[in-house]
Amino acid sequence: MAAAIGLLRPRRGRLAAAVALGVLSLGSALALAVVAAWLIARAWERPPILDLTVAVVAVRALGISRGVLGYCERLATHDTALRAAGNARSLLYRRLAAAPADTAMRWHGGELVSRLGGSVDELADVIVRALIPIAVAVVLSSAAVIALAFASVAAAVVLAVSLVVAGILAPWLAARAADHAETLAVGHHAGRDTAGMLALDHGPELRVAGRLDTMIAESTRQHRNWGHASDRAARPAAVAAAVPTLAVGAAALGAALVATTLAATAAPTTVAILMLLPLSAFEATSALPAAAVHLVRARIAARRLADLTAPVDGRPRPRLTQIDLCEGDRLAVLGPSGSGKTTLLTTIAEAHQEPLTAGYFAEDAHLFDTTVRDNLLVARGDATDAELTAALDTVGLRPWLDALPDGLSTVLDGGAAAVSAGQRRRLLLARALVSNFPIVLLDEPTEHLDAVDADRILVRLLTPGMLFGADRTVVVATHHLPDGLPCRVVTAAEFNAEFNSDRGEYADQT
Repeated sequence: MAAAIGLLRPRRGRLAAAVALGVLSLGSALALAVVAAWLIARAWERPPILDLTVAVVAVRALGISRGVLGYCERLATHDTALRAAGNARSLLYRRLAAAPADTAMRWHGGELVSRLGGSVDELADVIVRALIPIAVAVVLSSAAVIALAFASVAAAVVLAVSLVVAGILAPWLAARAADHAETLAVGHHAGRDTAGMLALDHGPELRVAGRLDTMIAESTRQHRNWGHASDRAARPAAVAAAVPTLAVGAAALGAALVATTLAATAAPTTVAILMLLPLSAFEATSALPAAAVHLVRARIAARRLADLTAPVDGRPRPRLTQIDLCEGDRLAVLGPSGSGKTTLLTTIAEAHQEPLTAGYFAEDAHLFDTTVRDNLLVARGDATDAELTAALDTVGLRPWLDALPDGLSTVLDGGAAAVSAGQRRRLLLARALVSNFPIVLLDEPTEHLDAVDADRILVRLLTPGMLFGADRTVVVATHHLPDGLPCRVVTAAEFNAEFNSDRGEYADQT
């Protein structure tokens, strides 16, 4: 709960108002039970009708106020939760932006969506489904026991014990039942989202490789496994759900026994209140088992969100003593996929983030569902149409641009889905050409291009004064290089050796 409140930062005033409205709403139900019990018993005695008028009006007023106050409580609670979820997402975005580049880069897009979406929602639900119901139950249970004690201390003791069973034991059992299965389910959930995002983001490439059906089947399998894990969680939780019912029965039976012993001496109205008040007192505790389950989910979500911005392996980034960059340098980083080329580029970008002198252009950078012009202006907002057209011409997209119905104003419906893989790569390269960063970091800029075009572009990228001015530094991560290029070359293996050396030194120090 503390971790959730620290991340969500709900407004205390709104939170207190939601709790107050919840107490008044269920308090109206509790008062309605007391007044209705008195009215039924007193009416049986056939008094003058004027003796019952106030009670009749009170029953109507309490019945109406319960619905109205309950609606207001829902409005206040959801307003508080939605604002808190917005606070949490803003805070997480700021933490990711301020963290080292590889803090976010280590997560797949599907995992980021799952954590920033589903996990934040699970955390915000703790306000609606746990925090406020717990506070309301504590207040109303205490009020019910105190009110019943004025009629019978013995009945109040029985009610208090039953409320402890329904409000503490049952939620504890439900939380224990859900904990293990929820931990497993969240893993299946993340796996399902990751597989689904891979199928959506790389559908054409997966279809060509013959793996699209396999990826969709994997997403379906993960979703099915998640359903099975949820079913397993529900079985022991059903046992926990039966405990409050048993507690209600025990309280009602205890109240009946006490009322029987008092029937000879107590007023009929008192006996009626002793019988009906305990039944209404459990309405507030009925939501507590579900609240305990939501607390478990919130704890898991808080842990996943903390991992999102945690330092990579808790160790410092490697020193770049062997690949220091000078003005006008051309550096090629060679290595196969997964060898650490992207990590090296993000390390260089982080080293030059203060001041912001390096622009990192990722292999899978996003194309927005907007115009061609706006997709290029994200690199430099003051670029002219002539500069944008020249950049597209340089990367070989001028025929494509001329064929568009509205030129630079043509909307790319669906973003990357509106272009081929090769056109997307050229658009991202044009975005880099439009930028004015002194240091340009390009991750696989020629992927999905034919060999001839790829070699031609690599030569122009790594030759000073061709695509980029001789005073700008260009670092390119690639699988291969044409022969005879006048540039420095570092392999990903060399970088990994330095990284592992730094990691060993850090482990020795700690």
